[in-house]
Amino acid sequence: MKIGMQTWGSHGDIRPFLALAEGLQLAGHEVTLVITCVDSDIYAGVASAAGVRLRVVGSPVNGPEEAEKIGMAALEMRNPLTQMRMLLDRCFVPSEEEMFAAALALAAESDLLIGHYFMYPLQVAAEQAGKPYVSVLLSHVAIPSAHSHPTGLPFGQGFLWWLSRWALHKAASPYPDRLRARLGMAPTGDFVTQVWLSSWLTLVAVSPQICMRQPDWAPSLQVCGFLDMPNMQLEGRLTEAVERFLAAGAPPVYMTFGSWTPREIGNQSESLRLFTEAASLAGCRAIIQTHDAAACGFRSTDQILYVSASPHHLIFPRCAAVVHHGGAGTTQSATLAGKPSVVVAHISEQEHWGKELRRLGIAGKAAHRSSITAKQLAARIKALRPGMQIRAAEVARAMAAEDGVATAIRLINERIA
Repeated sequence: MKIGMQTWGSHGDIRPFLALAEGLQLAGHEVTLVITCVDSDIYAGVASAAGVRLRVVGSPVNGPEEAEKIGMAALEMRNPLTQMRMLLDRCFVPSEEEMFAAALALAAESDLLIGHYFMYPLQVAAEQAGKPYVSVLLSHVAIPSAHSHPTGLPFGQGFLWWLSRWALHKAASPYPDRLRARLGMAPTGDFVTQVWLSSWLTLVAVSPQICMRQPDWAPSLQVCGFLDMPNMQLEGRLTEAVERFLAAGAPPVYMTFGSWTPREIGNQSESLRLFTEAASLAGCRAIIQTHDAAACGFRSTDQILYVSASPHHLIFPRCAAVVHHGGAGTTQSATLAGKPSVVVAHISEQEHWGKELRRLGIAGKAAHRSSITAKQLAARIKALRPGMQIRAAEVARAMAAEDGVATAIRLINERIA
């Protein structure tokens, strides 16, 4: 089949789609993947080993200065709906026209369409063209169920989801409805079940070790597992400096805020001070990821190494623990590596990942970036007991036996047949 895929976001939103696209191409399908990256143009130089046709549009959506402002604004917002609308307005809408044009082209040339759950332009284009559409969820927080709700309350989940769906529809439906009106289509009736989820097939790209399937989920909603792939060329390798540091002492704690790492020198320095002081207070060796530590006045020592990047698949297994922001990709990479986490969330979805890791017994209570201090972060690092290490290794062994890409391909092929 000719399969058109489209994703948007940071590296953690793009990498799973690259993995699935490669797998589908190797399985005999003819795949085109359209990428819109929020904060980088690095994918313009990426080539597919399997022969996937890659198109990069509207990237980067934001320049460094705007991205910095957006990140700081998100930290001040505790209402998840307000956060979502701000991120859509400032990180999605600026490239919406280019993404919609690409979506319409994909719908015209493809037999099947697969999109990131935020990718409403592709969902609209698929419906208008009468093509089957697969939605890929990179988080399970937005799946309604009478048995669970992100608040964690043990009662009233059905009512809470009714209220949540109403609020989400009111906040988010104007975005796809603008595009639907241009094509003469009726407005959406329910944003969650008609845009984020697909009644044809919705793939939850989360390990079954983390995501528990609820008994009232529709048969069209399937947990395929983490969409992982071998280390990509653009992710690089471990540098000689990293190898020397790893060999020189006890396994370090890796510290990163991923795509939420600030670039502006003042904010970057603040994050570096937080990590550096926390590592010192916790008495641990640390590898700290940031854009330019030297420009912020920080120099590596025998206890702390500053790096601009390190491929998670290669570095996490060699560390004692991972301090991170709770992004979907980073969370599952740390879990697959068998390492306990300390989550310092920036937005509400990241708080959800922190709760899930705590439920599994491989992390303590998540902190929030707007209020965490170095002393508090150090206390969370020191609270990572041997029992968490053992439990993290158990979860990792089970997760290593999974193959999210193969499962996703099987589910898609079964649905096509």
